[in-house]
Amino acid sequence: MNKHFQHDVLVIGSGAAGLTLALQLPKHLQVAVICKSELNEGSTFYAQGGIAAVLDNRDSVDSHVSDTLSAGANLCHSDAVKFTVENSRDTIKWLVDQGVQFSRNTDQQQSFHLTKEGGHSQRRIIHAADATGRAVSETLGQRAMEAPNIHIYNQRVAINLIMNRDRCQGAYVLNRESDHVDVFQAKFVALATGGASKAYLYTSNPDGASGDGIAMAWRAGCRVANMEFNQFHPTCLYHSQAKSFLITEAIRGEGGKLLLPNGERFMERFDKRGELAPRDIVARAIDHEMKRLGSDCVYLDISHKSPEFLLHHFPTVKARCLELGIDITRDPIPVVPAAHYTCGGVVVDSRGRTDVANLYAIGETSFTGLHGANRMASNSLLECMVYGQSAATDIAEQHATAPEPTTAAAWDESQVTDSDEDVVISHNWDEVRRFMWDYVGIVRTDKRLQRALRRAKLLQKEINEYYRNYKVSNDLIELRNLAMVAELIIRCAIDRKESRGLHYTLDYPQALNEARDTILNPAIKE
Repeated sequence: MNKHFQHDVLVIGSGAAGLTLALQLPKHLQVAVICKSELNEGSTFYAQGGIAAVLDNRDSVDSHVSDTLSAGANLCHSDAVKFTVENSRDTIKWLVDQGVQFSRNTDQQQSFHLTKEGGHSQRRIIHAADATGRAVSETLGQRAMEAPNIHIYNQRVAINLIMNRDRCQGAYVLNRESDHVDVFQAKFVALATGGASKAYLYTSNPDGASGDGIAMAWRAGCRVANMEFNQFHPTCLYHSQAKSFLITEAIRGEGGKLLLPNGERFMERFDKRGELAPRDIVARAIDHEMKRLGSDCVYLDISHKSPEFLLHHFPTVKARCLELGIDITRDPIPVVPAAHYTCGGVVVDSRGRTDVANLYAIGETSFTGLHGANRMASNSLLECMVYGQSAATDIAEQHATAPEPTTAAAWDESQVTDSDEDVVISHNWDEVRRFMWDYVGIVRTDKRLQRALRRAKLLQKEINEYYRNYKVSNDLIELRNLAMVAELIIRCAIDRKESRGLHYTLDYPQALNEARDTILNPAIKE
């Protein structure tokens, strides 16, 4: 019933990072790509904005680097920023070669249309209307399905990494269709599972963003860093029927104005850049105004643009809003902040290598140092592909001399039973997300964080007891990972005795003179 699979490389995750890695590997290597549900169901598919890259002659690498460092509140690693930006043009060329259809201007040269987003001083966001992630995801997914050396496994969720001493050599993976746990082994394993924004009650992320890769890496002995910096996107659609629908940053980039319920603009009271201030400032301003007024939302108005302009640039947003009775050519859009992006993650080097031999982490799962204390808009998809390429290069160079994995034992289900108390999972899932939203949200205090930490530890004891006694399920695996990552976020937040970027605490409202990363090491017990 339990199957055993052997490949050269195991990629856990099928978003931009995982598919880039798989496609960039040499064609003689056999690659397994694990999809939690179906291909094109991760965060990449839902990314609306675009990809930041130096493509215009009026732009420069130095300018892009400078903007990123500024948005990151002096916590970005300058070497990681430079490495990423310097590879941006080649990354876009590779995507175009794969067949991604980016939006173009209507001039005779048919040059790419570049837009501007918060924190950027230049128009450098290349996009496919307002569905860039979908264009990238579908194109790379198609190329992967066509590649004879890439094997895609849908409806699989990884549980734990398989370790041989200090070397990673695979993962135990639940087949959601058969309900059995299979063994996937490979010389190299890459975690590309995305972030952990499902730790929060309100999020723009799809259901699978439960921090699986971060939790698995931590259990395997990898350090994590800067988990306190969870980015809240300022503008998620506020509507009872609009689950996790994001209103793209590009609407503000193209002149959209944020309004109070009475129609008054407010962003200029918080930052001279107004609506184009970095996301942490905009999200905090909206949160402040909503609490001050006791309002459920604020509004984003782009109705001063022509209907033709809106249809051409924002067809996805226009169509979704219209389904809900909101005509963005006439009506302002109700919006609220929502957990959006995990800036911290598993510590890696410039080739995506973790602390564990033969284990890589790329994309939102990783901590490269690029984002610092606040991710600048549209740098994330770029990071996925730059580090996916870099990890592929490293694996290609090492593969011939890497040892074959020793055969791992099958998953033991003999001591567990089917659960008749699944209400425990749903209750604990809800509790994690609620205390994270209430105590570890946009504005924090030491008292709230300590309260959250006590709850996280207690819940993990309950969850681990449940995990030991009952058969694993997708919901149980996600809950176990989510609770662990919640604790990592809280511990990082407690350790940071200042306000910087996305981490704002009333107890330490000023930034310290020296910017330092918050690094947690599983080898060092609390």
